[in-house]
Amino acid sequence: MKKTIFILGLAGVLFAGYLSSIKLFAKTCAFGEPCQLFLGYPACYFGFVMFLLIAVCSYRLNWGKVEEKTAFKRISFVSFLGILFAGYFTLRELPRLLEKGFGAYFFGLPTCSLGLIFFALIFALALKSFLANNGPGNGERDIEE
Repeated sequence: MKKTIFILGLAGVLFAGYLSSIKLFAKTCAFGEPCQLFLGYPACYFGFVMFLLIAVCSYRLNWGKVEEKTAFKRISFVSFLGILFAGYFTLRELPRLLEKGFGAYFFGLPTCSLGLIFFALIFALALKSFLANNGPGNGERDIEE
């Protein structure tokens, strides 16, 4: 699961990085979609940073540079923020999606919803790994009286 989280994080970095670079250098949004803004900046910039944090943390986890419990907590936290963030912008795109259908988007869905899917997958895997490694019976003694 650690490698899967890393691959998903890296894929998110590449995708959000592509979107961010198009916006930064071409001054337009990729795939002909409307650009969502957060605090006056394109939302893809924030998605890039969140995916980068996940990728760096999972890289460190895979190569033994950080304790599993700490890494899974951090990855779960950042991916949960990503779910909230991308979910908000996905909801804002729903009227356009309902009005124009899947053909309104290059991938059939808004790019924010693709980020949401990646964040949700990463969150589910990180949380499952955290609970599997830190649940009852995993290094903690049950006290019976």
